[in-house]
Amino acid sequence: MSKGMQVFTNGILKENPTFGLVLGMCPTLATTTSAINGMSMGLATLFVLVCSNIVISMLKSLIPDKVRIPAFIVVIATFVTLVQLLMQAYLPAIYEVLGLFIPLIVVNCIVLGRAEAFAAKNGVGLSALDGLGMGLGFTLALTVLGAIREFLGTGCVFGLSIYPEQFGSLVFVLAPGAFIALAFLMAIINKAQKK
Repeated sequence: MSKGMQVFTNGILKENPTFGLVLGMCPTLATTTSAINGMSMGLATLFVLVCSNIVISMLKSLIPDKVRIPAFIVVIATFVTLVQLLMQAYLPAIYEVLGLFIPLIVVNCIVLGRAEAFAAKNGVGLSALDGLGMGLGFTLALTVLGAIREFLGTGCVFGLSIYPEQFGSLVFVLAPGAFIALAFLMAIINKAQKK
């Protein structure tokens, strides 16, 4: 397997930000009340990851070590602001639901961690693939968690009714349901990876 393909698949499988590295738990638990919310948050983070990794990789030799982290945060904040404004203009319903969690992408340890650990040390191509892989892994994790919580809580997935809502368990749409669903998913994934 080529290095680029390995970098890309690491974020989806082996080093999945949510299930493998256990990073970004705040948006994972707070925004996954439905599959569409989880997917939207994941895609917003994916965009920021890819764009910031590319820019940081391009500027790495120009940024002095003393201001490395503040410079990374400025780059990341620029793309988060862009995502926020685009969502506010073109996806107002999703923007209203995700609200405060969009600006918090700036301090999401997945984004800053990848900038520091990967983009600042590798070329543009590999950094873009790393951002894409980590972003897709994060998006898949949030979408799956959101779909499970939505299904168990309301009987729907992506708004499509699977069974009557009165048979759903409200706890899965609430905060405790996020912890329960995430714990079971992590246990299943860890068990599968050990085989």
